[in-house]
Amino acid sequence: MKSDTASGIQGIACRFFAALVMLMVVACGESDPTPILDQPPTNDQALPFVSLTANQAGLVGRSSTTLVAGNSGYRLGAHDRLRIIVFGQDKMSGEYVLAGDGSLAFPLIGQVEANGMTIKELEKAIAGKLEPDYLSNTSVSVEVLTRRPFYVVGEVQKPGSYAHISRLNVINAVATVGGYTYRARTTAFFIKRTDEQGKLYRIRATAETAVQPGDVVEVLQRYF
Repeated sequence: MKSDTASGIQGIACRFFAALVMLMVVACGESDPTPILDQPPTNDQALPFVSLTANQAGLVGRSSTTLVAGNSGYRLGAHDRLRIIVFGQDKMSGEYVLAGDGSLAFPLIGQVEANGMTIKELEKAIAGKLEPDYLSNTSVSVEVLTRRPFYVVGEVQKPGSYAHISRLNVINAVATVGGYTYRARTTAFFIKRTDEQGKLYRIRATAETAVQPGDVVEVLQRYF
């Protein structure tokens, strides 16, 4: 009888120890030193994106050539693919990809610091650099063909990078990657984002939180 009682106590102790170890492992996985914000900065929509390195993202991008709708207020950033037309100048017109720092290499005028600009601002910047030394009465049109991707990591079926679409939120992002794993915590998330100085921070997010191009959505593991 005493032996059965001792075995039962030992079994409970073993299960408790295993649960404690699991809790410690999960806690270690959440020891990310990145600063955490409860809310994005008030000017967050205007923050340009600074490209994450391969080590920071740990992912490979996927490309798309679909023209992006609703770009009037969109802020340009690293790896955005653009169609730029200088009317009457076929050799200058074509598709361009912004560099990792968000700059644009353009014929005749060289580097244009496009990171953080809207489409209208970039149109004016290109026209301003072309006039009066190279062209007069310059008319420039810019379209975004492909926004930089967003990333989903953690407890999801297919972590990776995916083409961004308008009005994307966390739950849509999770659906895009095939849903949760059985270990996923489905009520709280983090979004990693960079500010205009290139500083990385994390935002506490819900399923309805908006996901911006370049964001990294983190789906955490539940404790039990």
